Amino acid sequence: MLMRTDPFRELDRLTQQVLGTSGTWSRPNAMPMDAYRSGEEFVVAFDLPGVAPDAIELNVERNVLTVKAERRPAPVGDNVEMQVAERPLGVFSRQLFLGETLDTDNIQAHYDAGVLTLRIPVAEKAKPRKIAISHGTAKQIDA
Repeated sequence: MLMRTDPFRELDRLTQQVLGTSGTWSRPNAMPMDAYRSGEEFVVAFDLPGVAPDAIELNVERNVLTVKAERRPAPVGDNVEMQVAERPLGVFSRQLFLGETLDTDNIQAHYDAGVLTLRIPVAEKAKPRKIAISHGTAKQIDA
């Protein structure tokens, strides 16, 4: 089971709409994600366009997965005067609370074309299993 929480996401969105604070180096919007179960694993994909692979950090502590990424300004020449700067820069951060049924020791991460994809296997103890039923003469229990 995967639980997500970002209590300030809606507040940030409203603040940006009202105050127009979506300029350079403001707090960027939360990184959009998709999460789904595929067979015996959960897949989570984060959109991180323009982020260098070495600027991404993943940590798991007590079933809390933290993704941090930094979008840095593109290098420009000395004689460049920026006319429009709408792409947010700075540090993006997102936390997911992973259920006890997921195997956090075997998370796989892959980054390609601005998308960070995590594959989180379902823990062996959470997978369905068959229970053998014994048969034959049953012993009676004296009460």
